[in-house]
Amino acid sequence: MSKLVHIVQANKKFLTPEGGSIVALNNVSLEVNTKEFITLLGPSGCGKTTLLRSISGFEKLDSGQIMIDSKEMTNFQPYDRPVNTVFQNYALFPHINVENNIGYGLDVTGCEKKERNQRVSETLELVGLLGYENRKPSQLSGGQQQRVALARAIINRPKILLLDEPLSALDRKLRQSMQLELKNIQNELGIAFIFVTHDQEEALTMSDKIIIMNEGKIIQSGTPIEIYDNPTSEFTAQFIGESNFFKGKISEIGDILNIDTESGNKVYVKKNEKINFSKDQNIIILVRPEELFLNSNSDITNYFIECVVKQVVFLGTDFKILCDIGNGKIIHCVIRDSLRKEINKCNIGSKIKLFYDPSTLRILKDE
Repeated sequence: MSKLVHIVQANKKFLTPEGGSIVALNNVSLEVNTKEFITLLGPSGCGKTTLLRSISGFEKLDSGQIMIDSKEMTNFQPYDRPVNTVFQNYALFPHINVENNIGYGLDVTGCEKKERNQRVSETLELVGLLGYENRKPSQLSGGQQQRVALARAIINRPKILLLDEPLSALDRKLRQSMQLELKNIQNELGIAFIFVTHDQEEALTMSDKIIIMNEGKIIQSGTPIEIYDNPTSEFTAQFIGESNFFKGKISEIGDILNIDTESGNKVYVKKNEKINFSKDQNIIILVRPEELFLNSNSDITNYFIECVVKQVVFLGTDFKILCDIGNGKIIHCVIRDSLRKEINKCNIGSKIKLFYDPSTLRILKDE
């Protein structure tokens, strides 16, 4: 894949009413390839929407460079850039029907009527709205309005489609359905999507690459599997998936590191040969809830955490068990519903052992 977007050391500040300033982008550099689905993920105020608006031309950088298809974009207005944007509020024209909302961009460019009508029809079919041509936006559901906004944005076949939290107003079931449809549409169009969200499920479901942002900086980037399996910071681990953290000191060093945790437990983790360790070194260990088990096997019999059951929550296909491991520290594990016989033994207040494989625990960082 060739490089389509190249952002180099982008910086942007906004002035506050009090006379100060807020850093929205702090030396951000990013590359997006053709046909790639990129998700900008982070909490509110992390800079993801500012970065999206800078690519589209609705925000001007204080410094830095944005290249699209090898062209520097600084002096290009939004309407002259090879991008289109789907906004959170859809911004549909309420007084005209679906067909004319979708065809508006072609009408503005003076597209010949026959070609215009053919492209509108093709786009309606692509987004599953054939038969809705004559309806006004007020006569559509939220999901249908979202499809109209998407159709209007893609009918001109931009090289990049920018999407600013377009699914946030939809209910959970419809949002999950639209996540898969958006990815299918992107594959069929063969254009790059840059998608903004604070929803980790959306990011994991659709992305070829996830960009984790916080306080105007890129914290980590990688495929969904890379981000989930190998977070490089506590922030990323907390933002993608659920996590249990154990902070403590290394008491013994071998193939397996022995960690004395702040909660009074011992935790064992396979040594990472790429990192040098020393005794009494501070360390943070990450354990995902699905990596804790109620039963042991021959490989993990000696590796467990003793705890007291505080709460059992039914999630449908899984159970979440919240456990007190001492000194007021609560961890949680996720157990499949197929092990319900074992789960039924986990009465509130009962003492249990949660087993784990030391090779699956992650050394998140050492200090």
